[in-house]
Amino acid sequence: MPMTIEQNESLTKKPLFNPQGDLDVRDRRMIGGNTTNLNDFNNMKYPWVSDWYRQAMNNFWIPEEINLGQDVKDYPHLDAAERAAYDKILSFLVFLDSIQSANLPAIGEYITANEVNLCLNIQTFQECVHSQSYSYMLDTICSPEQRNEILYQWRTDKRLLARNTFIGDLYNEFQRDKHPFTLLKVMMANFILEGVSFYSGFMFFYNLSRNGKMPGSAQEIRYINRDENTHLWLFRNIILELQKEQPELFTAENVQALREMMLEGVEQEIAWGHYVIGDEVPGLNRRMVTDYIRYLGNLRWTSLGYPALYPGFEHEPESMAWVSQYADANMVKTDFFEARSTAYAKSTALVDDL
Repeated sequence: MPMTIEQNESLTKKPLFNPQGDLDVRDRRMIGGNTTNLNDFNNMKYPWVSDWYRQAMNNFWIPEEINLGQDVKDYPHLDAAERAAYDKILSFLVFLDSIQSANLPAIGEYITANEVNLCLNIQTFQECVHSQSYSYMLDTICSPEQRNEILYQWRTDKRLLARNTFIGDLYNEFQRDKHPFTLLKVMMANFILEGVSFYSGFMFFYNLSRNGKMPGSAQEIRYINRDENTHLWLFRNIILELQKEQPELFTAENVQALREMMLEGVEQEIAWGHYVIGDEVPGLNRRMVTDYIRYLGNLRWTSLGYPALYPGFEHEPESMAWVSQYADANMVKTDFFEARSTAYAKSTALVDDL
C-alpha cells in the first residue's frame, strides 16, 4: 500500500545517489517516494510520460530559423498602441520564461518520479529557448538601448511589476515552506502560468499577423505556444496524479484555495489585457480579451475535474475563433532555407573556435 504524506509533514529533498531506492515501479510516487533516480524508459509508472516526452522532443526548434526581415521593416511603423503593447507584452513574456527556467529545477528536487523529472528537465531547456527567442526578436528589431528599456520595463511599470509579483511570490513561498500543499500551490501556479498568463500576449501577436504585420514575431510565438501547450499538459497530469496518490491534499479548504488562485490568475490576465491592449489595438478590444480569458479559465479548471468558474463561457467565443487557427505552428511557411543558412554558419563558426 503506497504511503501518503501528511499536510503538516515537510517534504525532504531527494538524494541524488540512492542505492536503497525502490526498484518496483508500483512503489513509485510523484512526491515523497524513494527514488533511485535511474532513468529507465522501459519501466514507467505513468504511461502518459512516454507520449509527452516524444512530443516534446519532436517540438525542438531554433529561434534563429525564423526570418524576422519583415518585422524589422514593420516595427517602426506599428501604431502607437501596437508598439506599446508589443514592448510591454514582450517584457512580461521574458520575465515569465526566465523565472520558469529558475523555478523548475527547484520543483524537480522534490519530485520522486524520475520519468516526470525527465519531462521537467526538457521543459527547463525549452524555457531557455523561449528566452533566447525573445532576445533574438529584440536584438533584431531594436537598438541596444530600446532592447534594455523593454527588458526592464517591469522595474518602472507598476502594473507589470504587480503581474510578476503574483507568480514570483508563489514560487518564493515554496523556497521557504516545503510542505506538500505549498508544492501543490506551486504546481497550480505553473498550470495557471502556462495555461492563462501567456494568452493576452499570444492573441496580440496573432492579431498583428492577421493584420499583415510582424509575421516573424508571430511565428516565434506559435512555436512557443506549442511548447507551452505541452507544459500545460505536464502540470495538469502531475496534479491529476496527485489527486489519486495524495487525496488528503485536496480537502475542500485546499481546493477552494486553488480555485481562488485560478480566479486571481484569470482576473489578473484580463486586467493586463485591458491595460496593454485595451480598445486601441486594431482587431482587438476589452470585451474580446475578457471573453477569451474567462473561457480559458473554465477550460483549465474543468480539465482538473472541477465545475466551471464562469457560467456562460464554456465554449470558445466566436469572435476569437481565429486564435486557435493562428496558433497552429504549421500554418505559415517560413523561409527556413534562408534562415537555416545563417544559423548553420553561426554553428560552424562556434565549432571552429573550440
